[in-house]
Amino acid sequence: MVPAWLWLLCVSVPQALPKAQPAELSVEVPENYGGNFPLYLTKLPLPREGAEGQIVLSGDSGKATEGPFAMDPDSGFLLVTRALDREEQAEYQLQVTLEMQDGHVLWGPQPVLVHVKDENDQVPHFSQAIYRARLSRGTRPGIPFLFLEASDRDEPGTANSDLRFHILSQAPAQPSPDMFQLEPRLGALALSPKGSTSLDHALERTYQLLVQVKDMGDQASGHQATATVEVSIIESTWVSLEPIHLAENLKVLYPHHMAQVHWSGGDVHYHLESHPPGPFEVNAEGNLYVTRELDREAQAEYLLQVRAQNSHGEDYAAPLELHVLVMDENDNVPICPPRDPTVSIPELSPPGTEVTRLSAEDADAPGSPNSHVVYQLLSPEPEDGVEGRAFQVDPTSGSVTLGVLPLRAGQNILLLVLAMDLAGAEGGFSSTCEVEVAVTDINDHAPEFITSQNLSYEAAPSHEVVVVVQSVAKLVGPGPGPGATATVTVLVERVMPPPKLDQESYEASVPISAPAGSFLLTIQPSDPISRTLRFSLVNDSEGWLCIEKFSGEVHTAQSLQGAQPGDTYTVLVEAQDTDHGLIVSGPSKDPDLASGHGPYSFTLGPNPTVQRDWRLQTLNGSHAYLTLALHWVEPREHIIPVVVSHNAQMWQLLVRVIVCRCNVEGQCMRKVGRMKGMPTKLSAVGILVGTLVAIGIFLILIFTHWTMSRKKDPDQPADSVPLKATV
Repeated sequence: MVPAWLWLLCVSVPQALPKAQPAELSVEVPENYGGNFPLYLTKLPLPREGAEGQIVLSGDSGKATEGPFAMDPDSGFLLVTRALDREEQAEYQLQVTLEMQDGHVLWGPQPVLVHVKDENDQVPHFSQAIYRARLSRGTRPGIPFLFLEASDRDEPGTANSDLRFHILSQAPAQPSPDMFQLEPRLGALALSPKGSTSLDHALERTYQLLVQVKDMGDQASGHQATATVEVSIIESTWVSLEPIHLAENLKVLYPHHMAQVHWSGGDVHYHLESHPPGPFEVNAEGNLYVTRELDREAQAEYLLQVRAQNSHGEDYAAPLELHVLVMDENDNVPICPPRDPTVSIPELSPPGTEVTRLSAEDADAPGSPNSHVVYQLLSPEPEDGVEGRAFQVDPTSGSVTLGVLPLRAGQNILLLVLAMDLAGAEGGFSSTCEVEVAVTDINDHAPEFITSQNLSYEAAPSHEVVVVVQSVAKLVGPGPGPGATATVTVLVERVMPPPKLDQESYEASVPISAPAGSFLLTIQPSDPISRTLRFSLVNDSEGWLCIEKFSGEVHTAQSLQGAQPGDTYTVLVEAQDTDHGLIVSGPSKDPDLASGHGPYSFTLGPNPTVQRDWRLQTLNGSHAYLTLALHWVEPREHIIPVVVSHNAQMWQLLVRVIVCRCNVEGQCMRKVGRMKGMPTKLSAVGILVGTLVAIGIFLILIFTHWTMSRKKDPDQPADSVPLKATV
């Protein structure tokens, strides 16, 4: 057998004496070496010429008998004198120098690192002989709820300290013998997938596991140790929370507690997330806090997620979601819309015309009283002694409309409208909105000649105008010749003012027992001498009264059946001029006509021209009044179709009306024949041109007079008697 020192001598590499400081030498010594000592480690490259010096090994004070290392002065070998324990000291730092007696260094210092090579001489140990853990129902499979801890004093990173964990047994083995799984390297204990599905149906409340830890990694050999794990099954307390309502701008001490969550399992760490990020936090006990005031207008709602995690940040179960709703308070002022350009309103616009519509914005919660904005008109204020206002505003919609007070063109008005939240209740906020309104002019006045003379029918019903036309150039011929003349007759139309009665209302008292035909009163025009009126009753719904058409005397038409003492019966009397219309009646063969209460209705025929030129007005149930709708229609004979309806029957009556121009005496004017003694062609042309020029210069409106009918009398001509006589 080769001596150990010789083996070490063979494997060592001699080094020549360097001129610079030598590099560090590394030497390895097996732990718990069981061979002979001293054990030669390595030969140092000492110089031969320095034999007279002495070798000094620092760390042992130069004495080979102290410490585990020494130098052989004859051979220059570094040796160890006893067995080394790596767990006691794993490395040694040595220095070797060659010195003279006077301390002068001839060689060195040479650093030497001695590493004690580990052997598997340590047994792993659990941190606890018995582990106790709480397992909540609902824990996810594979999520560790307990981490086993074990240690091995052998060198870290080597197989000697490479530990593996295993479950040796489970008691009880119900409902499955593999309820748990243990991660071999980390010692993480978790529910197995099979254990997760069967845990809810398990009757056992406690499980006992025998676990093992072994070194040397996955090798069969190695040291081992065991421990016991007691697992208590408990009900889950990880339940959802109701939404939390927090008032904005809450004046309390912060952080302010708002809720608490609890994971019934052990070794739990709570983690809080806010979406969007908000001022919330959770402590180790699961208490949730808000750390500052909230602003609903900045964020009205938060979604919080609280996680129950193990020490490695893994979720035991799904996170709990918690809604935080920020309650609104009235902390925002209504904001008026930007002031628009001036609003233009034409004068004479009718009341109710919308000027503008205000819409103030309130940032408080929509639909709440805090954002319920109403409006009030501040300016212009009502004028003293004047009823009504020029403007008004709808309190709810903010619509600004014209009032009953008229506006004048050229006015510029600044409206001030108050916008109030809380629906105008006390304690709310308000803002003043401004609207500028300009009243624009419209063409509502016809031009007038200031010095012109108006024509009067009473002063002169007609005028004759003589128009003279002469040539501008001098005539050539034997004589200058006479000038041409034409006579133009201008008829003045008599404009009748609307009829007016001497009283606005008439009253009469009548006994209930009054017989039919009893006289009540007389309706009279305000100027009975100048005009004749025709009277009729419009709404005699009971048929109690009747009126003489021309005298205006009102009588009872029948007994007042059903009337009570003190009752009031009101009818309307319609008065119409007799000189400008035609009475149209229903067929006289109908028995209702005699009593004057026939239920007839009258309408003009469907011809558009007829409906444009004529107007038909119902007087009562048996008669209608036909008049012209235009100031002028073509003078000729007109056939007017009138449709008469009675119950489900209809008739068409044709009314013959002759329209003509009238002279001063009120008689129809006829066309004249051709005049004798016609002038020459040249003079005729001159006369025609002059006439046309004269007519174009004057442009005098010729009013026509026509007679539609005379008084309704059998002795009158056919154009004024009732309709049936002219069909």
